Amino acid sequence: MTRRAADLLVDCLVGHGVDRVFCVPGESYLAVLDALYERNTVQTVVCRHEGGAGLMAIADAKITHKPGVAFVSRGPGATNASIAVHVAEQDAVPMILFIGQVPRNEIGRGAFQEVDYAKMFGDMAKMVATIENADRIPEVVARAFVVAQSPTPGAVVIALPEDMLEDRTATVLIEPMTVPRASGGAADDIERIAAMVAKAERPLMVIGGGLAAMPGRAAAVAAAEAHGLPVAGTFKRQELFPNTNPHYAGHLGFKIPRSQIALYSEADLVIAVGTRLGELSTQGYTFPLAPVPSQPLIHVTDDARHIGRNFATSIGIVADPTLFLEALAARPANPEPKPERNAWIAKLHNYVAGKRSWTPPKDGKLDMGAVVGNFGNRITDDAIFITDAGNFSGWLHKHVAFNGRQRMIGAVGGAMGGAMPAAVAAGLREPTTQIITWVGDGGVLMTGAELATAVQYGVPVKIFISNNGSYGTIRQHQEREYKTRVHGTALTNPDFAKWAESFGVKGLTIKTIEEAPKIVAEALDYAGPVVVDVKTTVDHITPGMTIAEMNSRS
Repeated sequence: MTRRAADLLVDCLVGHGVDRVFCVPGESYLAVLDALYERNTVQTVVCRHEGGAGLMAIADAKITHKPGVAFVSRGPGATNASIAVHVAEQDAVPMILFIGQVPRNEIGRGAFQEVDYAKMFGDMAKMVATIENADRIPEVVARAFVVAQSPTPGAVVIALPEDMLEDRTATVLIEPMTVPRASGGAADDIERIAAMVAKAERPLMVIGGGLAAMPGRAAAVAAAEAHGLPVAGTFKRQELFPNTNPHYAGHLGFKIPRSQIALYSEADLVIAVGTRLGELSTQGYTFPLAPVPSQPLIHVTDDARHIGRNFATSIGIVADPTLFLEALAARPANPEPKPERNAWIAKLHNYVAGKRSWTPPKDGKLDMGAVVGNFGNRITDDAIFITDAGNFSGWLHKHVAFNGRQRMIGAVGGAMGGAMPAAVAAGLREPTTQIITWVGDGGVLMTGAELATAVQYGVPVKIFISNNGSYGTIRQHQEREYKTRVHGTALTNPDFAKWAESFGVKGLTIKTIEEAPKIVAEALDYAGPVVVDVKTTVDHITPGMTIAEMNSRS
């Protein structure tokens, strides 16, 4: 018995547990859309831009810890979706991007909208394949799911010649293949590390995205408490560890105060677990210091390619980070940590906790702290926070005490425009979970059309827009580097409340600090989708310094 290649492809996706795909339709994969029409088990989410479709797949993967799937058309569709492939590489997120391709007899001829995807995505994707033979669909799909999820996770791109999708094939499905997983580390390695931790006076454990799932978070807490370790998250990973736990030591985020970096640098041992130790999480390769750290470095990750790549390590272990920390936690601390350890843990924790409360600015001007400061008890224990790229996210990072069960979805790689698509994907995946979205006036108009997708699929998004009329992060760099010579960063924006209303969404506006409590409460209590236009001042460019203060220091 034969079936159409497009039907076989969709059957393969179902067999791999795919229940939702994100797409912008294109004539180059019409047969797949027709096949999806027949499958009630797979929801097709129609997006307004291929970049939005890809970024929704990224957010879906971050929530499920399984590959997100997107379909786009050739040429312009693929180039629009390329932002998601880059985010997947930077953020270590499993995703599979299917791209319609020109017919097989036109490949290589420079046909209409033809692109060589192996060249285009070769430096970003973990695997790029073109399926020219329908019989190989099950094999390629099965391999794609393994590659996307294997350490380090990332994107797989599969091109589908449109004529191939109409071929008939008798090929049978292939069951999902086993994704390789590292062990928790050898017993003697655990012993060596436990001994180094016990000997140290000021150790610091740095945890990353490899511990994002709940078992990893629990293992980090258990290891920290068993061995007296302060714990800092990497960039946009501060929610992995309960922020009120005495062992919490903040996060190595973007533009954290120099005094905080100086504190971390007092460590006499660094244990990095579940992180690649990238540029931002090492503060530009200064902590740990590259190529030879100032203190012994223990690096534990499940991908050998990242151990010793930028930093000389005292101990480098290829191990599953969760299993490693579970094994470390199970090994009793012997001897007990030195008395100085408690003072070190308290010093780090008190520094971070002491800066958490938001107080109104002395000049009375509105900043995003007025929103965070009025969240109160309306934030649920399992809330999902979504952040776009930009300085405005700093108020969320600084003033929210994440409880270790809440989640945060943001672009570690710094891509703007991810927040609105992520809000839609998160709401579709977890319709009863509170989802709070934090975005700037620049990023929201990059992908804001996906608000229509939220309305189409009944997703009650809660969007807070920092509207300061500027590409704020770049403005900050200008002020620092070129002293008031501002050019190319000013924005003219719509009335975002009225903009939201044009989609059928409730629109609210905050103009002053005094208005914030009432409107924040109204937005969070509202059952449907809502957009809040927060008219912040550009002078409050970061949570820690105004433009005026920056220039006066210059």
